[in-house]
Amino acid sequence: MTKTRELEQDATGPLKGVRIVDLTSVVFGAYATQMLGDLGADVIKVEFPGGRRGSGGDIMRWAGHPPEGAPEDLGPIYMTINRNKRSVMLDLREPAAMAALTALVKTADVFAASVRYDGLGRLGLGYDDIKAIKPDIIYVHGAGYGSDGPYAGEPAYDDLVQSASGFADLLPRTDGNPVPRLLPSLVADKVSGLFMTQAMLAALFHRERTGEGQFVEVPMLECVTSFNLAEHLFGHAYDPPTGQWGYTRVINPNRKPFPTKDGYIGLLPYTDQQWDQFFAAAGWSDTIGRDPRFADYKTRAQHVWELYALVEEMTVTKTTDEWLAILKPMQIPVTRTNRLDELPDDPHLAAVDFFQRYEHPEAGAYIGMKPPLAFSATPANVRRHPPRLGEHTEAVLRELDLLPEGEGIDRR
Repeated sequence: MTKTRELEQDATGPLKGVRIVDLTSVVFGAYATQMLGDLGADVIKVEFPGGRRGSGGDIMRWAGHPPEGAPEDLGPIYMTINRNKRSVMLDLREPAAMAALTALVKTADVFAASVRYDGLGRLGLGYDDIKAIKPDIIYVHGAGYGSDGPYAGEPAYDDLVQSASGFADLLPRTDGNPVPRLLPSLVADKVSGLFMTQAMLAALFHRERTGEGQFVEVPMLECVTSFNLAEHLFGHAYDPPTGQWGYTRVINPNRKPFPTKDGYIGLLPYTDQQWDQFFAAAGWSDTIGRDPRFADYKTRAQHVWELYALVEEMTVTKTTDEWLAILKPMQIPVTRTNRLDELPDDPHLAAVDFFQRYEHPEAGAYIGMKPPLAFSATPANVRRHPPRLGEHTEAVLRELDLLPEGEGIDRR
């Protein structure tokens, strides 16, 4: 991870030639558009000036602490989810800025926004307004809540959506503490970002086949609740219900990394044969291996809480390396449990060059994550550092023939 990588010059991904006008911010939309930028899209991040220092553009620019001497608008989360973009700063209250955005939209394939829709309408940036400029535009709106429901138009953030979607009820169902708690991850933002990426790709595919653009709404609550209930609707998948809310195996308090003599492992024997092999390796074949509660998939599922508690008693008898050496040759699913600060040393992540070091011209050295998808013909790549606020305003305006050569603008 110590080698500094150079940026690649040209897009090689499958979305090369696609232009996205990106009015999203924070994590939800920014995460989505970075993924498309990695895949080759020309993402132009349109940001608004702030009223005071430290308030302009994407608010995530100002979260966290850049290295000493680095620009304040390059905060760590912003740096992680905003590569492969160009930043244009436009004060859309000004006619010249609206004219520039109009010219930009004429060149775009996708218009993405996560500002509340009524606010976009007041700016003259609703779907009908943008469609009038570019009839085949794909307009993707990241909303907190779907426009057909009573929460429509209300502000939404990860904390609120985790609370409303049932995510905050998962830990209480697992550990018995009735207090609702948020998961320590921006899971609602990131899951919604994945849905937004899916929406843009599907709409682009439809337009490629038909020439037709469309409006696509990506509501966070609906996306995250759908994601949550894929397994946790469980017994309520039927009417009348046949069981509880929550997938039994997953809300088991004993479902966790199992302790070893010197660390932890992730372990999940799944088939009857794998369980028999694991019991034999643990030296428990004559006891647990003969227990009718664990004889087959159905009985193990009925007694999974007891099973996982017993597994914990077994795994603590050997070191992590000993378990890996025993179980991997048997193809029993097992892995070392990594702490966050151990991830850079993981041998698999190191072998695939997951963590990559770059040199930002103003922020200095920083670590990016390799685009995880591997395309044989059209690989994703990294071409641009996360931009400063308004860094590319002049260049983009010149591309649109809106700024004569030799003239400049004040980015402050």
